[in-house]
Amino acid sequence: MAVTDVSAGSPAGVGPLDKERIIAKPGFNRWLVPPAALAIHLCIGMAYGFSVFWLPLSRAIPNPDPSCSELTLIGALFTTACNWRVADLGWIYTLFFVFLGCSAAIWGGWLERVGPRKAAFVSACCWCGGILIAALGVMTHQLWLMWVGAGVIGGIGLGLGYISPVSTLIKWFPDRRGMATGMAIMGFGGGAMIGAPLANLLMAYFKTDVSVGVWQTFVVMAIIYFIFMMGGAFGYRIPPAGWRPEGWTPAATKSTMITHRHVHLRDAHKTPQFWLIWAVLCLNVSAGIGVIGMASPMLQEIFAGNLIGAPGVAFAELDASQKAQIAAIAAGFTGLLSLFNIGGRFFWASMSDKIGRKNTYFAFFILGIILYAAAPTLADMGSKALFVLAFGIILSMYGGGFATIPAYLADIFGTQFVGAIHGRLLTAWATAGIVGPVVVNYIREAQIAAGVAPGPELYTSTMYILAGMLALGLVANAFVKPLSDKWFMSDEEVASLQAKTAAASAGPTGSFGIGKGGLDTKAALAWAVVGIPLLWGVWITLRNSLAIFG
Repeated sequence: MAVTDVSAGSPAGVGPLDKERIIAKPGFNRWLVPPAALAIHLCIGMAYGFSVFWLPLSRAIPNPDPSCSELTLIGALFTTACNWRVADLGWIYTLFFVFLGCSAAIWGGWLERVGPRKAAFVSACCWCGGILIAALGVMTHQLWLMWVGAGVIGGIGLGLGYISPVSTLIKWFPDRRGMATGMAIMGFGGGAMIGAPLANLLMAYFKTDVSVGVWQTFVVMAIIYFIFMMGGAFGYRIPPAGWRPEGWTPAATKSTMITHRHVHLRDAHKTPQFWLIWAVLCLNVSAGIGVIGMASPMLQEIFAGNLIGAPGVAFAELDASQKAQIAAIAAGFTGLLSLFNIGGRFFWASMSDKIGRKNTYFAFFILGIILYAAAPTLADMGSKALFVLAFGIILSMYGGGFATIPAYLADIFGTQFVGAIHGRLLTAWATAGIVGPVVVNYIREAQIAAGVAPGPELYTSTMYILAGMLALGLVANAFVKPLSDKWFMSDEEVASLQAKTAAASAGPTGSFGIGKGGLDTKAALAWAVVGIPLLWGVWITLRNSLAIFG
């Protein structure tokens, strides 16, 4: 994946990770940057697929002590004699996105200073190192180690890896801003599509009478991910100061929702627009993130025997081999949602270039409310096809929301600090990472405690609550307006900032020998490196999806 510098030599005293080392030279092809971003995002996107580990880990100890039924969350963190509950494991998923949002907010400004390569390098070390620590936690049956490793350290890696390409691709594709942000993070939505079936294959290979095969799977996946993420990190390039695509000039007339000016990072969070967009993202994510985290158990518990040609057989009535069968099918459901997630990121972000970011979010909320409200009915009907399609569309809009939000921010606040502002906005994701899974996981636990058997009724209340969250998001989006002049920096301040970072706007502008690019040999090879695993994931997903529909 690494791309060779197109001209010999580097500035004296500049290390291989430094920003000055990755400034593109004449002849560089900008289409090499998206596959570098995808190499990283397809790896960290496995965070969405971690639900495939929940049920195996919840059965890691064959004959637990009867007293384990009284286990508390604190007790689960340190027990070596009791199985973990799905809700206990689900907190790892919450930690992923809490620390993703916090690390993106804290280190977003640092990333703008040091460049995407160094941030991606640190991301790889944290994400893969965190998975290895989680493997140790599984080996020793210490849940707190899994929380710290995958959840905290891995979550920091998620945040740095997630935002590393955003501002870079916006600068490389000013002519296609929405499409660029879609490419920047669509891989994050597709990570589970590759990772979930890979994890199932590895767990089946490593499974023994005394091990469910999870810790070995963690080790292998950490090694594979580290190799790919290093390739992506060393494939990053940034455009020279003042660069613009050859033959491209900004449109003379634009929507009033798209500014030509820039808001300083220190002022962005002081505007009501920032917090309205924060609420828009938080509510959209909260509604989707909990479902993703429970996708595999949800499909198994709602449809149970229907998934394997045994209609009417409840989840509790299935034997061990039947549960193994439907677990594989549910992994296909997780992968299918991932396919919609990744497709939605590119489709909706590109669509937002045509209909505007605000209108795109209106579409998300209105369609989402309808589909969440209809989900319990579809489950009661036993209609697997309509149920899966509904959640596929929901997940396409969930992913589309992430891909559209950087362009939404660039439209409102300008591009000068869009990466750092985006990082701060991802605290909304951190909040949603708590709200969404808690709503889904603990309402499920409460329903089970009340005597509700695994089935459609287990999730009915949850779906109506999620629809209500989207209704609040619809209201917040309606109040987003263009900023008043007082929030924008003066031309002199912008010029001064750009001069400090790279002597940008004071110097010449143009293509500097770097055009719009195309699919040359080097670009084709780079795309093949990420495209082949992605196509494998699509094939596995579509093949497994056939099992869902019988």
